[in-house]
Amino acid sequence: MTDPSPGSAKTLNFNVGVLGHVDSGKTSLARALSSTASTAAFDKNPQSRERGITLDLGFSSFTVDLPEHLRADCGGREYGRLQFTLVDCPGHASLIRTIIGGAQIIDLMMLVVDVVKGVQTQTAECLLIGELTCPRMVVILNKIDLLPPNKRQSAIEKMTKRLHKTLENTRFKECPVISVAAKPGGPEAPGTEDPQGVPQLIELLKRQTYVPHRDPNGAFLMAVDHCFAIRGQGTVMTGTILQGSLAVNDTVEIPALKVTKKVKSMQMFRKPVPGAMQGDRVGVCVTQFDPKLLERGVVCSPASLRTLHAALISVRKIGYFKGSLCTRGKFHITVGHETVMAKVMFFGLPPSAPPHPSPDTPPRPLDAPFSFDREYLYQEVYAIGRGESGSAPDPEQWALLEFERPVTCPLLCLVIGSKLDTDIHANACRLAFQGRLLEGFEDKAYTETALPRLRVCKTKHREGQVERVTDDYTVIGRNLFKKETNLQLFVGLKVRLSTGEEGVIEGGFGQSGKFKIRVSGGLRPETTQLLSSTSKKKGKSGAKAEPGKEEEPKADSQPISICLDFKRYVFDPHKKMVQP
Repeated sequence: MTDPSPGSAKTLNFNVGVLGHVDSGKTSLARALSSTASTAAFDKNPQSRERGITLDLGFSSFTVDLPEHLRADCGGREYGRLQFTLVDCPGHASLIRTIIGGAQIIDLMMLVVDVVKGVQTQTAECLLIGELTCPRMVVILNKIDLLPPNKRQSAIEKMTKRLHKTLENTRFKECPVISVAAKPGGPEAPGTEDPQGVPQLIELLKRQTYVPHRDPNGAFLMAVDHCFAIRGQGTVMTGTILQGSLAVNDTVEIPALKVTKKVKSMQMFRKPVPGAMQGDRVGVCVTQFDPKLLERGVVCSPASLRTLHAALISVRKIGYFKGSLCTRGKFHITVGHETVMAKVMFFGLPPSAPPHPSPDTPPRPLDAPFSFDREYLYQEVYAIGRGESGSAPDPEQWALLEFERPVTCPLLCLVIGSKLDTDIHANACRLAFQGRLLEGFEDKAYTETALPRLRVCKTKHREGQVERVTDDYTVIGRNLFKKETNLQLFVGLKVRLSTGEEGVIEGGFGQSGKFKIRVSGGLRPETTQLLSSTSKKKGKSGAKAEPGKEEEPKADSQPISICLDFKRYVFDPHKKMVQP
């Protein structure tokens, strides 16, 4: 490992996430790799030091000469060094929201596995997060010093084969697996023994690097993970730039505080810099404010982010989640660097839309287009794809998220829905669905101002029976409505008789929920004959039936059913019933 002295050549920053199960040795590995630690590195949290686990994202770095394969890929840019920024994500079960926040800013993932314990529940969740957010991965088999020397190599080979089997159906199949002992003897060991396999790991990481796409254009957005004051200078925010660029003297907005601040100075790993861009890890000193107000969050170009009370997202269920996704259910929603509870409503395309994809159809993109001009169908439950000879990809679906508290985030950002209140000891994936944020609602009164534009409908089908005929154009129906139903809401709706005639509901008949149907084309003779038994019964009785009084047709008469089909738009304030 080399640490070149600063020169005129620029440094290419490459973010490496260190993820894995609690106590798999992630922080020890980051220590072994790093020569320079940032202010947020290595568990500053007192509770973290006491318990020996990471409770927040930790950042550290080390610098090497730029690998030869990157020189050609840099397209003539004068990079001379490669800086690995290590993002040490927590493995503690209750902190998966922090893992998701960290995973969105990394270029390569190191999945740390305890070679003795193997893949555990949180390991699988970290792998899944990597699949959603990261293009490349390296698996680290840590703690090989705990294996008996005479069985060490065979145990490593066995675990390597098992991992390749686990990964064969993921985007990381055939990813490299390397074994190390980041802290021989365990966390409490004196540290006199050198780590094992770390130089080989550094060479492997160098071979796995690529030139990440960094775009300095667009609105500035930075994920802040640490904030502190420097007496006489200002307040420093450290984090990673997610998009755009920043320079000294620029003005930034802190949306959570609703204030703007001027950038006084900037540093990258304790070295002053005039500016930074997407992907860079940076410390930004701004005019003074109380750092306790922003321990974590985002900073952006003024007015570039919105604070949302609700959002529309594309949605796709995560296959490892065993529970059902039900409308009106509540999920932990991780969006940007926030996690908040939200109520969910699922909706999809109506049956008249193009059919479900075939089993050979590749998975649809997460940013499936959405339009307020299109009609959608309300879903009680997320729809799973079905194929004739096995499973097909899930059909296009969307969801409305109604947050319990407002969240600040950019559009098109990744959204992950989880059930973090699931028993942490259960062998079950807690990540339920993923998506992209397509539309956001800033108005607190969005249910009145915005949602009526959302054309999500429920289809309704009701069936009743014809009780009797009153003339060639009119029949009386029953059992379609309850006694307390306001029949005026249904006046004018079309119905269909099982004998083929179509009619219109004219109004109520009596007080028991019966109703009158007008058949403008007239009843067919056979329909009239079918109903005549009831009429004859009335005639023989010598008395007229009281309006609305229940009369039973003969047991041998064939009932004629009445079908009423309509739809209602879920967010129509007038609750109108609509028919084609």
